[in-house]
Amino acid sequence: MRPPIPLPLSTAQERRLRTWLDDELLKLTRGHKKRSQPDSPLQTLASYLDAAQAILCMILRIPPVDPSGSLRTAYLLRLTSDVLGAIPGYAPVVGEVEALLDWLDDLDQSWVVVLQGQVWHPDTGAGDLEETVPEGEMMNGTTTTTISTSTVTQTDRTRLRGMIIGGSAALEEWVEEGGLLHVLVGDQDDEGDEDSGGTVQDAFGELFHRTLKELGELEGVLVPVADPDGDMDVDIMMDD
Repeated sequence: MRPPIPLPLSTAQERRLRTWLDDELLKLTRGHKKRSQPDSPLQTLASYLDAAQAILCMILRIPPVDPSGSLRTAYLLRLTSDVLGAIPGYAPVVGEVEALLDWLDDLDQSWVVVLQGQVWHPDTGAGDLEETVPEGEMMNGTTTTTISTSTVTQTDRTRLRGMIIGGSAALEEWVEEGGLLHVLVGDQDDEGDEDSGGTVQDAFGELFHRTLKELGELEGVLVPVADPDGDMDVDIMMDD
């Protein structure tokens, strides 16, 4: 089943969406600040991530077409900043670290969806606009073959890259202080799958690898790097 045709949000729809997202993000922040109180709904990292997941899904559903696409980027940046900053406020717990890695992997995939200007639907997942609106499809009462998509600005890309690099470093320090770096995660019994298991440290080495690759392909510059044998190689250096 093909996802619904993406249409820009109407003024009323955007107003309702902004209100809902602002309210939910405020609840997330307040719940985190009150996490040590017995009546807080976000006393554990798992409960915090569950609440953040609902917001993430709503943000992804914003259509990536002008003028709505920039709204999706702005709110995903805000959620990313809030979550990466909030996680170290919880005590690192062995039983929650795998759920955390799964959530961060979802966030990584979400940023690829946004950076590539893809549509997203909870039933069908991500899809390209070309697959969503075939030639001759009716949209807003007229036949169309093209849609004006919103692109992520260079400023937002730079902000995202810094957010990911700084946030990942802070999270790795957090799990190290909690003694969890060498905890095993994933399916350790599936020897045929290289990604099936490993340590928390291994997993943190792969944090946001899809997003950073996407940013690197678009913004990186190739520079020669000397390897230990003295030969020249090519590496990616990101602009500051």
